[in-house]
Amino acid sequence: MSKTKVLYVEDELFLGKIVRESLESRGFEVIMESDGSRVLGLFKNAKPDICVLDVMLPNKDGFTIADEIREIDEEVPIIFLTAKTQTEDVVKGFNLGGNDYIRKPFSMEELIVRIQHLLRNRGESVTKVSGTVNMGVYTFQVSRQILHNGKEEKKLSFRESELLKMLYENRDRIIDRKDILTLLWGNDSFFNSRNLDVYITKLRSYLKEDPSLEIITIKGIGYRFVTG
Repeated sequence: MSKTKVLYVEDELFLGKIVRESLESRGFEVIMESDGSRVLGLFKNAKPDICVLDVMLPNKDGFTIADEIREIDEEVPIIFLTAKTQTEDVVKGFNLGGNDYIRKPFSMEELIVRIQHLLRNRGESVTKVSGTVNMGVYTFQVSRQILHNGKEEKKLSFRESELLKMLYENRDRIIDRKDILTLLWGNDSFFNSRNLDVYITKLRSYLKEDPSLEIITIKGIGYRFVTG
């Protein structure tokens, strides 16, 4: 069985050595580069399964590299490593085709979990929903933001409705907590993260009439909405 090939771009050589050796010890094949200007040629030759890109690099930054990679490969997962915390930088990364980002400093366990998560979900498409959706004993009227269980209806807030819609569109898959926060709240600040916890608790309460519907917390990643 061939090893998963990781293209790892990092200009902090001491950190890079630690990460590369840690990934290799867990069975990954690692192609490492420190100069941003050499990455695209390396990508074409190596054909990696996933890319892990530091954002701040000499000669060419990680955002530019990701943009160039997306011109020739729309599917390969890309993770950004960044010390930047501004919302606009996170949004820029997603707009350029990034799949995830990790803030420095990070743990190897988090990096490996996120690599495995992206590789599992690679190539899976999301079907957008509108109109009326049937979920177990519930009917969800998306545009009207109404959840009906056959006996009574619940008027959802805009954010409750958008969160339930996102969970349903990604049903039976893991959806990243940071993706939810970035798309619905604009950033993954501590305050917004606590807000998300509250909204998840509310949705679980609204769906309690049907035990086949469950929002499962995947520790360190996000949620899976199981629909039976």
